[in-house]
Amino acid sequence: MPSLAIVVYTIFILFSFLVKSPPLSSFNTTTATTQTPLLQPRFSLLIGILTRADKHEHRHFLRLIYGIQSSPLALIDVKFVFCRLNKVEQRVLLSLEIMRFDDIIILNCSENMNSGKTYTYFSSLPHILLRRYDYVMKVDDDVFLRLAPLAVSLEPLPRLDLYYGFVIPCISMNPYKDYMSGMAFLLSWDLVEWIGSSDIPANDSNGPEDKLVGNWLNRGQKAKNRFSNKPAMYDYPGTNGRCSHDLIPGTVAVHRLKRWDQWLHVLNFFNVTNELKNSTLYTI
Repeated sequence: MPSLAIVVYTIFILFSFLVKSPPLSSFNTTTATTQTPLLQPRFSLLIGILTRADKHEHRHFLRLIYGIQSSPLALIDVKFVFCRLNKVEQRVLLSLEIMRFDDIIILNCSENMNSGKTYTYFSSLPHILLRRYDYVMKVDDDVFLRLAPLAVSLEPLPRLDLYYGFVIPCISMNPYKDYMSGMAFLLSWDLVEWIGSSDIPANDSNGPEDKLVGNWLNRGQKAKNRFSNKPAMYDYPGTNGRCSHDLIPGTVAVHRLKRWDQWLHVLNFFNVTNELKNSTLYTI
């Protein structure tokens, strides 16, 4: 990383310390619950966004995206997940991020695509977290999640033995066949604990990881409750054949947002800035 970029980034983090705004580790529902004390969260959810250590700017963008969302139905924590650091500047900058935002999980693995990162993520959680959650989600960093519709879709579902996501292949509507797409899928806490203790995933962790998760559950006769949330989860229009379709109001997740124009299209469609208050301090 160029020295100028490090200086600018460090100034940004230090400025965040000075303004002393609330930490974002529990992004949303804490605020919603404070404003509406009669509505207690009905379940808890950990969202782990699997990304890479060097993607500082993208993490800050996603913090903005998820920091303005809320749901009174759920206590939702959003964390960024990656493997061991291997650069001096990473150790400095990530330390600042953790001190400021407390929303990072660093796993004991080498950064990889299909060599066990997903297994390490799920199997580590029961040992490293200070609390348990009803659900744990694995999400790619090119996905836009709408937390309120997500919570609504989860509220009536079982809290145990649940496997939730977007079933593959794209044309399938049967969640009990094949596996859930890696864009964003969710497991109930009992399945997370099972992954951490069973020999089935431990001995089969290398390969297309999202497909492996489905194989583990099938071989272990787990996930009796499965839910494929189509058409609310999908790939960005025109990016992936039948997995893609037009943006729709009931969206839970949009995947394959690789460019800024795609992100802007999605954010404008869902009018994410509609709660911006009028002020004499700015004109937008």
